[in-house]
Amino acid sequence: MFLAGVGDEEGRALATQLGDASAFLHADLSVAGSAEVALAECVATFGGVDALFNVAGISGRRHGDGPLHECSEEGWDATFRHNLKTMFLLSRAVLRHFLPRRRGTVVNMASVSALSPQRDYFATHAYAATKGAVISMTKAMASYYAPFGINVNAIAPGLVRTPMSRRAQGDAAILEFMKTKQPLAPDLLDPLDVARAALFLLGDEARCITGEVLKVDAGWSVS
Repeated sequence: MFLAGVGDEEGRALATQLGDASAFLHADLSVAGSAEVALAECVATFGGVDALFNVAGISGRRHGDGPLHECSEEGWDATFRHNLKTMFLLSRAVLRHFLPRRRGTVVNMASVSALSPQRDYFATHAYAATKGAVISMTKAMASYYAPFGINVNAIAPGLVRTPMSRRAQGDAAILEFMKTKQPLAPDLLDPLDVARAALFLLGDEARCITGEVLKVDAGWSVS
């Protein structure tokens, strides 16, 4: 497994945890040229790429994301750069690698907020807009690249216990709300619940599935 991202310490720790069959590259994937460097490093290390998982992204709240009338330009631009431009640049590079081989898999990280918004605690409209765009791009890519043997899907998680959700993890009111909003989880989702879904979509078992958005939200969208 080849990992690339801006979280240097976290990335190296994960690569170490995964063992010899993994490598990590410290790179800002929103910067032009970084995707090609990551792809070249992966090919040099492992001989090729079989699947791409676009999971790089941020919460733009600290940059000024929020309800649209309060959202700053900095918050809007930063959220789109990290959540959508990274997906564009890396997908473009890897698709160019897949096309001559006429096979490959792409999984993109969307969010349940793009499909089932929640106004009280999660009114971050730039973030929701980027994740809606991820879904649109996923479907467009799936349609275009299916004849080339490439399948493309997305995952739309609910609120997951990750470093990006630290604000929610420390808010007793949100944790209590999650018990009814995500009734299949104690409060926040375990990251492994999302990881298992990603492994399925990235694997051979899902080779005939494309253009789908798999919600892993513990009931968020129906609660």
